[in-house]
Amino acid sequence: MSKHVLSVLGAATLTLAIAAVALAQTTTTTTVTQTVQNPDGTYTIIEYPAKKEVTLTLNPVNIQGAKGVATILRDDDGTRIKLNLTDVPADLTALTLYAVDDKGVVTALGPVAISNGAGTLAATTPLSRFMLIASPEPALTTYDPNTKIVFRSAVPEGFAVIPLTSASGERVSATTTPGTTTAPSTTTTAPSTTTTPSTTVTVPTTTVATTYTAPMLNIPAYEKGDDTKIKVDFTGALTGARANVFITPRKDGPTEVKMRFHELKDAPAGQKFILWAVSPDNQFVKLGQIVNVAGRNEAEIKSETTLQDFGLVVTMEGADADMPKGPSVAHIHIVP
Repeated sequence: MSKHVLSVLGAATLTLAIAAVALAQTTTTTTVTQTVQNPDGTYTIIEYPAKKEVTLTLNPVNIQGAKGVATILRDDDGTRIKLNLTDVPADLTALTLYAVDDKGVVTALGPVAISNGAGTLAATTPLSRFMLIASPEPALTTYDPNTKIVFRSAVPEGFAVIPLTSASGERVSATTTPGTTTAPSTTTTAPSTTTTPSTTVTVPTTTVATTYTAPMLNIPAYEKGDDTKIKVDFTGALTGARANVFITPRKDGPTEVKMRFHELKDAPAGQKFILWAVSPDNQFVKLGQIVNVAGRNEAEIKSETTLQDFGLVVTMEGADADMPKGPSVAHIHIVP
């Protein structure tokens, strides 16, 4: 059977325009910016303009005197976030910054180490619509008004809150069945490139209240000589990393999947990054895992699955897992 190589591309960009309200007066014209926000301030999702830096205030929640500011800049390489926290209470020594998008999906952007009441973080995400929250919880998978957070982004002047919407794509039934699988393995190694098309499936699990969005790779449609490109957009703890995926379907046999990771130097040590295949009927198959160790910037997962068609998800887990529980750190989708 043919081998299909998946190439890693940069994050896609979106465009938007921001409307201002102009009030005409007798002798002059004044531009008035308006801020529209949920009455209780629990959701402050906005869409960030391309090539224009936006400054966000992060309001403290249930703590006194702390201050937070983030600058957001969306460009061709993704949305860059720079966070600065000051006057953080002494009992808070570590926080994790998360993005919450307009579908309610929570994405970990990275840990914020607090020293002498101050903390900083630089991160990149492919998202263009989101709010920021900071929490002492290292692996949030959902956000609601009762989630334990200590900072939440406010709505800057001139922006309107984007309401929450249901996740796009077909929603499938929840299951905890791992499904049919074959041996996972881990090693270390190097780069490569491309493969695949089909429909997006948003997959809810019952083990934790979260969703993972995985475009199906349309494995049955692969033919010899095909070269279908997809994007691998890393976020959170794997921001800045790269990966290449090789898929080899076999006639009347399992499909081989290899994923090679590069530039792992900034990934947190000790965390497990697990690659999952997920079928259209919501079966998760653990393909393998890597753990970042000092001095090793590359790693490889090589495995097989008997699923006829599947999407791929990478999650960050604090321990071995038979089903995904932690935040997704890669969005793997097809380039149209």
